[in-house]
Amino acid sequence: MSTITTRDGTEIYYKDWGSGQPVVFGHGWPLDGDMWEYQMNFLAERGYRVIAYDRRGFGRSGQPWNGYDYDTFADDLHELIEKLDLKNAVLVGFSMGGGDVARYIGRHGTQRLSKAALLGAVTPIFGKAPGHDIGVPGEVFDGIKAGLRHDRAQFLSDFATVFFGTNRPGHKVSQGVLAQTFNIAMLASLKGTIDCVTAFSQTDFRDDMKKFDIPTLVIHGDDDQVVPLEATGKLAAQMVPGAQLKVYAGAPHALCFTHKDQLNEDLLAFLKA
Repeated sequence: MSTITTRDGTEIYYKDWGSGQPVVFGHGWPLDGDMWEYQMNFLAERGYRVIAYDRRGFGRSGQPWNGYDYDTFADDLHELIEKLDLKNAVLVGFSMGGGDVARYIGRHGTQRLSKAALLGAVTPIFGKAPGHDIGVPGEVFDGIKAGLRHDRAQFLSDFATVFFGTNRPGHKVSQGVLAQTFNIAMLASLKGTIDCVTAFSQTDFRDDMKKFDIPTLVIHGDDDQVVPLEATGKLAAQMVPGAQLKVYAGAPHALCFTHKDQLNEDLLAFLKA
């Protein structure tokens, strides 16, 4: 397996396909880099080098007891980019991974980057906070953590309903996709899965967003039942000068699966622009 070892000894797994301009993918919770297979294959076939890594605690990366905070996640990403000596890279972050992109830019700048994309992302702030009354209330996240501690497997199985939007008329996904998603989620550590709920619900990325000085694409579904558009994606696009906002009508949170063809074409157009 391809891995790097971070400053605290944690192994970070990554896959690295194709050649050309590098595109680095940050995954959502509670998944890993495998969620990007349709985007990676599509772009690699069209002349791009695509890299997806597993966040610490998830997938094939190490499972330390500590370090499940966005400063650490951003520094892990920084070490990956430095060790692979990536230049002119495009960062793409989905959901929780959008926070990785924002905090990376906030801490490490854009010297090695050319563009960024935030897809269904938790930026600029997900949870309810001072000056952000439309955020998701804290008791929602307390309930998620309680569900994980009680029966993680069943909680994650039930979570697929709102993740894929299958509680909406006409929204269906295959049993294969549901099984794949569940299996990926169960590879993660319980500790990392719980701690990341605190991280993505309480981290404020508003100062990080002020440091975006590269072309930025924001894509969000208007029927996202997990990360509401009005409280996140729409505000993120407003905070970044010149950012492009694409709203997918009727799309749930899992647009990387449910709207993969549309997303692939939009990412390709953004990379070429």
